[in-house]
Amino acid sequence: MKTKRALPSPSSLLFHLLITPIFLCEANTVSMPPSESETLFTIMDSMSSDQQWRQSHPNPCAPGSSWPGIECKTGPDRLPHVSRLDFGSAPNPSCKSSASFPHLIFTLPFLQSVFFFNCFTHSPTTIIFPIKLLPNSSLQQLSLRSNPSLSGQIPPLISSLTSLQILTLSQNKLTGAIPPVLFSLKSLLHLDLSYNKLTGAIPLTLGNLNSLVGLDLSYNSLTGLIPPTISQLGTLQKLDLSSNALSGAIPQGVEKLRSLSFIALSNNRLRGAFPKGISKLESLQYFIMDNNPMHVPLPVELGLLPKLQEIQLENCGYSGAIPESYTRLMNLSSLSLADNKLTGEIPPGFGALPHVFHLNLSRNSLIGVVPFDSSFLRRLGKNLDLSGNRGLCLNPEDEFSVVKTGVDLCGRNVTIHPSSKKSQASTSRCCYGSCLLANALFQVVLFLGLRHHR
Repeated sequence: MKTKRALPSPSSLLFHLLITPIFLCEANTVSMPPSESETLFTIMDSMSSDQQWRQSHPNPCAPGSSWPGIECKTGPDRLPHVSRLDFGSAPNPSCKSSASFPHLIFTLPFLQSVFFFNCFTHSPTTIIFPIKLLPNSSLQQLSLRSNPSLSGQIPPLISSLTSLQILTLSQNKLTGAIPPVLFSLKSLLHLDLSYNKLTGAIPLTLGNLNSLVGLDLSYNSLTGLIPPTISQLGTLQKLDLSSNALSGAIPQGVEKLRSLSFIALSNNRLRGAFPKGISKLESLQYFIMDNNPMHVPLPVELGLLPKLQEIQLENCGYSGAIPESYTRLMNLSSLSLADNKLTGEIPPGFGALPHVFHLNLSRNSLIGVVPFDSSFLRRLGKNLDLSGNRGLCLNPEDEFSVVKTGVDLCGRNVTIHPSSKKSQASTSRCCYGSCLLANALFQVVLFLGLRHHR
């Protein structure tokens, strides 16, 4: 006789109905395609010895099973895929000393971002691509920063990463010329190739990057002119070409960069007059251009840029007077014009600028009485440097500020240039006037003393 199977209770049946879809969903969520997981573990084993990655994280995209430095996203196939990998900086996986550049990252079909920071430090390695490239790479951000053993040239095949928006290859030892095809990546928003050993000219194809927001090619050995095609980068906000060997003048088309807020051209071989259209850069906040053999008067046009906060123009051979227009820069916080050949007097209007906290006019040929009151001198303190201007002097009542400014008191071994009557008049009032007053007081004391003795 057959025994009847007990039917599950209604509560047990409800539990199974509720929990079964959860298990199914979780199973789908954690099942990375085997070929992709194998590629991932091969990369991890070659890069980091922190863990036994296959054993400790068999399903790296499963909730609670992933490690710091990995992110996953669900793809169109409803399966999890690696979307981001970070190496080298805690809490991300560290890189072992034998690590070399893992070209297999370019075969992960859904990878969007990859970062290598201070990873390749011992074993020499180069950026290489696999023989078989993905037809449509999803990589949007590639960052290789502070890798002293990463050398060689930037491979032209990097132009195959057509979805790339951010490319950072900074603080490595990359050599050779910048491949012109690099500038065919029209999706690029930020390009940073700074602190390498790149040589040659900046390619004219730079102008193709019409979506670029930030460009940093500083601290290389680039030569030639700043390409005129830079004028085509209408969305550019940051431009840093400092510490290269660039020559020629600033191109006239720079006036078209209306979104530019930061420009650094220091430590090059630039010379010649500034473009008149520089006054159209109304978004400009920082203008850094120290150490270039310009040998022209200071550009008056900089004083027409209302948002300027910092101007650095040291050691460029600028001559003539400091433009009065600079005293109308109400947002100016820092101005350095040291080590030039500037003449004439300091414009008095600088003392009325509300946000200035750093002013360096040292080692020029400025003359006259320093036109700043004691409150301005106190506010700037050590951030005011007027030393090396033999024709400058301070009012005697500002004696407490002599050491801070690097300027002596008027009448104390200071020779005032005779070409400025205004300066002479001020000096007479402040220097000789004080002497006459002291002499008059001495005469009064002497007279009263003589009367007392009589």
